[in-house]
Amino acid sequence: MASVAYYELYRGSSLGLSLTDTLDDLINEGRIEPQLAMKILSTFDRVVTEVLADKGHLDTYRFCDEVWTFLIKDVTFKLDNQTSVSADRVKIVSCNSKRPGEA
Repeated sequence: MASVAYYELYRGSSLGLSLTDTLDDLINEGRIEPQLAMKILSTFDRVVTEVLADKGHLDTYRFCDEVWTFLIKDVTFKLDNQTSVSADRVKIVSCNSKRPGEA
């Protein structure tokens, strides 16, 4: 089985940054080894890529001025009540909720 390299693109998302911060804290506290943190981040890269590929086809992505924009084609969302909503194209815009200067 060949090894597939996954991009680290999603580590810059709020979820990826939170994961990275948590892993750094665990390493600094001596609760995990850096090698385990790298394995976790590698798994995160793979899983996020696979899940997004399964839920739709990422057509375009952009990160500019702290704003992520994703254009997804042929996407299906499954709601809490198990209802599915499909669309030919979806645009997702995500930005940091913190104001400049906040910690």
